[in-house]
Amino acid sequence: MIDNASVEQLKNNIDIVDIISNYIEIKKAGANFKANCPFHGEKTPSFVISPVKQIFHCFGCGIGGDAIKFVQEHEKLNYPEALEKIASLMNFSLAYSQGNNDNSELRRVLEQIQNYYSSNLDGAVIAKKYLYDRGVTQQSIAQFGIGFVGKSHELINFLSATLLPLPKAQEGGVIDSRESGGYYARLTERITFPIYSSSGSIVGFGGRTITNHPAKYINSPQTKIFNKSQLLYGYSKAKESIYKNKKLIVCEGYLDVIMFHQAGFTEAVATLGTALTAEHLPSLRKGDPNIILAYDGDKAGITAALKASILLSGNGFDGSVVLFPDGKDPADMIASGEANNVSSLLGSGQPLTPFVLEMLSRNYDLTNPRQKELAFKEVQAYLDTLSPIIRDAYIPHASMTLGVRESFFGVAPRTPLIEKLPQRETSMVEVVDVAKDDVGLLSIIKTLEDKRGLIAQVIDLVEPSMFGRYEMLLQAVINNEENQGVAGLRIDENIKVMNEDELNHSLRSFLFKYYTFQLKKITLDNEIPLIKKSFLIRKIKMDVLPRLKGGELVSYKF
Repeated sequence: MIDNASVEQLKNNIDIVDIISNYIEIKKAGANFKANCPFHGEKTPSFVISPVKQIFHCFGCGIGGDAIKFVQEHEKLNYPEALEKIASLMNFSLAYSQGNNDNSELRRVLEQIQNYYSSNLDGAVIAKKYLYDRGVTQQSIAQFGIGFVGKSHELINFLSATLLPLPKAQEGGVIDSRESGGYYARLTERITFPIYSSSGSIVGFGGRTITNHPAKYINSPQTKIFNKSQLLYGYSKAKESIYKNKKLIVCEGYLDVIMFHQAGFTEAVATLGTALTAEHLPSLRKGDPNIILAYDGDKAGITAALKASILLSGNGFDGSVVLFPDGKDPADMIASGEANNVSSLLGSGQPLTPFVLEMLSRNYDLTNPRQKELAFKEVQAYLDTLSPIIRDAYIPHASMTLGVRESFFGVAPRTPLIEKLPQRETSMVEVVDVAKDDVGLLSIIKTLEDKRGLIAQVIDLVEPSMFGRYEMLLQAVINNEENQGVAGLRIDENIKVMNEDELNHSLRSFLFKYYTFQLKKITLDNEIPLIKKSFLIRKIKMDVLPRLKGGELVSYKF
């Protein structure tokens, strides 16, 4: 059982933005953050995170809560499991009143193994020669914790001699069990590269063979703390520069990252033997950097750059592509003293969307009408993944690249820009055109929710039914009820809390529109007796509306 004091300490240190950004892409939106809700399908972001209130709310499906609630829903965990997951993400050690179920022991074992690997490097002549030949300095070796692992039995003997629990080492993906009994090391006779989470805690290892093994590089297997599809090598060391310089360089391997950092390009990271995936995007989004894809200029590098460019541009990233020429990779160029040329290349990359358009077109023979048609369809499908403004901006480029008229691309469907709070169905007799007055009505309601002392004077002037589709929301605020609508209203930064003068002005404006609408409705209603109709028309036209227009707050109950 997790100790209650430890739970409270964890809660006090949770940053909901940091936690949720580990799972989904989020974008700054004023004082809040927005995202596409992970709990229901949508194209227009309606999921809002408030860093001030430390809560989230989706205006589409109504789900909301704190960071713990989010992790519970996203990971399908119970409350204690969610606490443990958050503690792992934060590198926070929970205290347990019974037993010890956190990941601190696992990380302790991995740290000890890393120390062992690191200490082995001095005695590994071939490994050190390889690193030196690639231009890696002793300072970089120390900075990135580069090490060496020898024969399988050597690691097993180390674990046994230091009393490190073998099951924990297996849980961390360092060793595995044999069918015949006993354990063996997953990495053998390899240069080792420790892999850290974004918070800087060790989660696994990568290894580069020095014996010409067919698998040149291998990584730790998937574990409860290691997911290679989410992690970026070097991110914990690069993130300060990424945030400061608003730039992030994505390259292809461990040595590229190390050599980039060694040459002063400290914003460099790399994927772990995988292509860039949607799971990487939340990490790439942090700090809102400009992304530079720095890949080898060979066929594999071009293919990887194309896939990454499609993924990034389709998800709203700004960036460029740099393909290193003449079969060289960034590490080779830096090692050979061409750091200045590398800097020039990084500064003159091709923007993502033009790169995609040209690469897609290059796959077809544009002199063949059938091939051109296929190229057009592929380019059009790609353009439709972009935002309307970006799409329209690049239609001329696509037109020129393919040699077709711009009109062929048509107009992309526009996405609604305004999201509203969950609403009930509008009644058959709608009392006011709230489609034009949503923000005004909701500002009144939010002000009353925030300044409850004003409720009494407001309900003397209006009834909840006068607010049409927002009747239930106003009634909930008056009754001090907590529900999804109220929570959503509280977190929506587009709806402002007014001072008393602003509230009175807003109420006068609302009441004037309301009674103007009533006047028209009464005039056209043939069901009202003539004498009563005449009285109501005179009352509204000669008394209520002039007083409201003159700045007086007045109400008339029919």
